[in-house]
Amino acid sequence: MDLKRNGLNRVVVTGLGIVSPLGHLAEFWPDLLEGKSGIRGTTLFDPQDLEVRIAAEVDFDPNDHIDRKTARRMARASQMALIAARMAMEDAGLNQEIVASQGERVGVSVGTVNAGFDSLVDTAYQYTYHGRKPFPTALINGLPNMPGYYVSLEMGATGPLTTISTACASGTQSIGHGMDLIRHRKADLVFAGGVDCLIRKEVMAAFDAMTVLSRSNNDYPENASRPFDADRDGFVLGEGAGFMVLESMEHALEREAHIYAEVLGHAASSDASHIATPDKEGLGAQKAMRWALDDAHLSPNEVDYINAHGTGTRVNDPTETRAIKQVFRELAYKIPISSTKSMIGHCMGASGALEAIACVKSLQEGILHPTINYESPDPECDLDYIPNEARNVGISTALSNSFGLGGQNACLVFGAT
Repeated sequence: MDLKRNGLNRVVVTGLGIVSPLGHLAEFWPDLLEGKSGIRGTTLFDPQDLEVRIAAEVDFDPNDHIDRKTARRMARASQMALIAARMAMEDAGLNQEIVASQGERVGVSVGTVNAGFDSLVDTAYQYTYHGRKPFPTALINGLPNMPGYYVSLEMGATGPLTTISTACASGTQSIGHGMDLIRHRKADLVFAGGVDCLIRKEVMAAFDAMTVLSRSNNDYPENASRPFDADRDGFVLGEGAGFMVLESMEHALEREAHIYAEVLGHAASSDASHIATPDKEGLGAQKAMRWALDDAHLSPNEVDYINAHGTGTRVNDPTETRAIKQVFRELAYKIPISSTKSMIGHCMGASGALEAIACVKSLQEGILHPTINYESPDPECDLDYIPNEARNVGISTALSNSFGLGGQNACLVFGAT
């Protein structure tokens, strides 16, 4: 087997780990195929004085996985990241001893919007209003790079350690960065993924002030996230963590690892436009998709499936649709597209990682998950969004989109092996 592609190391996915509103990997994937929603009434705080009272929360007790003393010092995002990375390690047929023995050749790449936000805000609140002295590590554990630290510490990974914060594109770019580390022989194995835990009253109120959250389905939360549907009225905030074990093809074959898929290419771009609203024609999104295909040495007619950013906001969905049409032209109408966010909400920095995992599972099993709650066609969103029911379609390539605040755009391309 050729170990290089276009002169660079081939990069493959050998392990998957998920902490999500639909559970771990064993529940996550079947639930996606069944069109099950992980969105429900908010329980992490009392939302009664807010317009929005729903979210895609993770049913999560860190003490089930981490000793109580350690867990108490960690931000919620660090807890989830560590658990998801452990699961990815075990799924890859690895253990801490094996990983640590190769420590200098093992990297960690984590994407997040604002991991540790809860630790910082809670510490400030307790000190300001109750005079409680902060824990000595309170500031440190509020830093965005702490999920990566905890993963690298547990794994004994002493290779490259990177934290990427590019809003909603963070998880996607972190996997792309992990790919490049292996391509260019800076690592043989990388734990790459994304995490965010921002379901908090302050965050919900701020997003609601931007009028980007769904307000119309507080009583029927499973119906709230409606990407590409004419009656969509905003996204639903989610949380979670998703990690992949990436390896060079050579490294994976040497240890006879199970290979899920190959990472073929990635790219990122900037709108350099409005701070919150995407460019109306999706010019930055178009560039990210085109450059990712160029990086993968693929033409548009070789893409079999697109996992859309698909937030369910009034602006994002038609913009993404226009961008896809510009890149794929008449082929756009023939490519099946779905939005994972219709079932797990928008998990911020974790979204791209969780959606990438959905792409990998689609390649492995030849099934595409649906976009649920698609009931009323929108003339501006007129592509094939796999409405409401999974589709048995064998695919060879999948493209995953992530577009974020600040005009951040990122795209990954995966291929079957």
